[in-house]
Amino acid sequence: MSASAGLLQFLLLLFAGWLERQQTAVIEYLKAENRLLRARLGERRIIFTDAERRQLAEKARAVGRKVLGELGTIVTPETLLRWHRELVAHRTFVERRRPGRPRTREELVGLVVRMASENPSWGYTRIQGAMSNFGRKVGRGTIRRILREHGIERAPERGRGMPWSVFLRAHWKALAAADFFTVEVWSWRGLVTHYILFVVELATRRVCIAGITIQPDADWMMQMGRNLLDVLDGPLYDKRYLIVDRDTKYCAEFRQMLTRDGIRVIRLPRRSPNLNAYAERWVRSVREECLSKVIPIGRGMLRRVLHEHVAHYHLERNHQGLGNGLITPRPAEGHRDGPISRRPRLGGILNYYERCAA
Repeated sequence: MSASAGLLQFLLLLFAGWLERQQTAVIEYLKAENRLLRARLGERRIIFTDAERRQLAEKARAVGRKVLGELGTIVTPETLLRWHRELVAHRTFVERRRPGRPRTREELVGLVVRMASENPSWGYTRIQGAMSNFGRKVGRGTIRRILREHGIERAPERGRGMPWSVFLRAHWKALAAADFFTVEVWSWRGLVTHYILFVVELATRRVCIAGITIQPDADWMMQMGRNLLDVLDGPLYDKRYLIVDRDTKYCAEFRQMLTRDGIRVIRLPRRSPNLNAYAERWVRSVREECLSKVIPIGRGMLRRVLHEHVAHYHLERNHQGLGNGLITPRPAEGHRDGPISRRPRLGGILNYYERCAA
């Protein structure tokens, strides 16, 4: 035997020894893990699906009975090898049902929830009768369980209140929402916090900047109320409901002024921004698309920036909530084969593309 062949054989022996040690370490780890799992499971029985039994049976055959016994598997080696024999013999595994009654089909569950949501006064028997009209027989106990699992109250309690979504749809055109957000503006005194009050018409998504101030006290809010109710251009002139949060800036005098004018002020629960989602979404838009890209220097610049964004928002920005259309659609201009031009605002921060006359 040459020296090179002997060296190669020696290296192979070293590698084989290292590989055997690695496999032994893996087996020892799996044995320890299985012992811990068995101790945690206790007397509880694990029910495997057909696919899982087939997979375990194939792996068990390759390992062998002796090694399986050393690993301390969750399933006994005899059971694993029996599964393998059944698999080889092409026997069909019988699907085992879980304990208890079979769960109601998802389509049936969705129908029960839909009926209860759309008809707040319907009780279990009324829903049961409506289901029977098209051949679906469901027990009252099943209906009760479905509604309880989905957090839907019984008919008397459910019928007393009106869901928020139903209220919005019923009063859509008479609804408006107000909110504040702040902007830090540079001045000769340094950074000064400015408060912006705005109102959103929920039906049209139109936004009105009501006012900008550094001190939103009661006197300023009363003046804002008079502006909002102005018969010529007040955004609340033809509205009947105003959604606001619990901010103390909406003082009692401000709310009373609106109430005297026939506007019901709906104060949302604390920490519920989702109930004023349209106002919150506009704040996100103006921050991300505009204010995050400019440094306002003075209140005049802040007013101009907000004015440009509101104009862009109404005339040039597509809204997914409006079918990806514009709040104020522009009349068709130019020719279909004319060049495309860009209309920039704020130096190109906001852009609108339109076809010009050829």
